[in-house]
Amino acid sequence: MKPVHFLGNSRTILKRFPAEVKDRIGYALYEAQKGGKAPNTQPLKGFHGANVLEVIEDDDGSTYRAVYTIRFSNAVYVLHTFQKKSKKGIATPKHDIDLVKSRLKLAEEDWKKETTS
Repeated sequence: MKPVHFLGNSRTILKRFPAEVKDRIGYALYEAQKGGKAPNTQPLKGFHGANVLEVIEDDDGSTYRAVYTIRFSNAVYVLHTFQKKSKKGIATPKHDIDLVKSRLKLAEEDWKKETTS
């Protein structure tokens, strides 16, 4: 089973989510570790292909998201977790997309370091 690596403050933020949301996101990450995909997971728009995915969970009128990548064959990297606060549409806010992009670069650097060690 692939290990899960949390980048930045993604683990800390995930721990603040409601218990049911944490459980469902945890299950989705477990499925990713096994090479599968949970039903509440879809490709994140703007990242060409299905290697950057988002888990979407609704709870008590709020929406929670966890973004991870399966780009690397031997690990799952959780890039970002957040509560979506925007009431305008379903699009992911630009600052969150920018953070995902920067953490994807960090994941690639970490993966290269791990595979060359």
